[in-house]
Amino acid sequence: MKFRSIILASTALMALPLAAQAAEELHIVNCGSDTEPQAPVQQKHIDEWVAENPDYSVRVEYLPWEQCQAKTLTLAAAGTPPAAAYMGSRVLKQLSSSDQIVPIEMSEEELASYEPSVISTVQIGGEVWGLPRAFSTKGLFWNKDLFAEAGLDMPEGPQTFDDMLTAAKAISENTDAAGFGLPAADMDNTFHEFLNFLYSNGGQVVDADGNVVFDSPQNVETLAFYQELAKYSQEGPLAYERGGLEPLFKEGQIAMYTSYAAGRGKAEGVNFGVSLIPAGPQGGHSTLLITDSLVVFKGTGLEEPAQKLIKYLTAPERQAEFDKEGGWTPIRLGTDTDALIAEDPSWKPFIDAIPTGGPEPLMTDFVGMQDVAIENIQGVVLGELTPEDAATRIQEDLSALD
Repeated sequence: MKFRSIILASTALMALPLAAQAAEELHIVNCGSDTEPQAPVQQKHIDEWVAENPDYSVRVEYLPWEQCQAKTLTLAAAGTPPAAAYMGSRVLKQLSSSDQIVPIEMSEEELASYEPSVISTVQIGGEVWGLPRAFSTKGLFWNKDLFAEAGLDMPEGPQTFDDMLTAAKAISENTDAAGFGLPAADMDNTFHEFLNFLYSNGGQVVDADGNVVFDSPQNVETLAFYQELAKYSQEGPLAYERGGLEPLFKEGQIAMYTSYAAGRGKAEGVNFGVSLIPAGPQGGHSTLLITDSLVVFKGTGLEEPAQKLIKYLTAPERQAEFDKEGGWTPIRLGTDTDALIAEDPSWKPFIDAIPTGGPEPLMTDFVGMQDVAIENIQGVVLGELTPEDAATRIQEDLSALD
């Protein structure tokens, strides 16, 4: 009996590593760094999910943004994709059209937990292709002291395109600062910052059916506004992306610029206000809604558990914890956002703009789309193109792309 007990014990010990090996691994590629403040929160939630689903293990591979999406797309094209990935929602149309990711099955209750404007950033053809994971909106930052020095009476900041032009002109003529910080470098945020104003004038890049509609009257009018605004911007706008404008604002060299919520922490020492993006003549206050999302790749045999995992991570209470730790604009509106505004009222414009915001245009060749838009926006800013010609060129080139 004693010998038999020893054999049974040895068998049990041998079974432990075999059981551990039986757990299937879900490989997740995460664009970004594991040193970011939200990373431990995500890992905590992953550990909780694994505890509830012991048949699976999860390995998160963090990669820098500048190489992450390219590597993930290469893995997918080679037939060796990760089970899931965290990446910019701008790639969703490319991935879905090439049949590399699967749509996310969503109940009516799950869909209703998101603002329609937010879920639209991951929807193509009526299906959801990723779950929003990180989110940003934009506001107009303005220097109260420079406004006062220029004799402007706008206690809530500029509210319309006309207000912005009036303020930019007055500041440029009556102070040592430029009226507006305009980003026009060969960077994606040149297009992004322009979209804030395009959406605030009722414009679109693609309509609900995926048709390019860039030559609309609203878009031509927005380009004309941008061309006029450029007259009162900092010198050499083509040398600046948004990050380069932050020190100019902090040093009082520009009176206004658009930025996301984290910009508040980069303006220390400035007497500034943040308002909604001013409304155009044919629109209302809006903003560009940028999401990064969690997507599930096709062909791994692990599509079902991967979907369960990303739904677990993005469930309202866990997503709210992730948002708060990362300093993101909250993905869902509710009591958490009300409490956030009560604690810090400067969050208000970034949250109030969510229902009326517009998504990054989803096109298969998103890099080509951005390049076309940036080149023509630059032409407008420099006065080398009329707004009408730029809108026509963008319309023709984007239609050829998609």
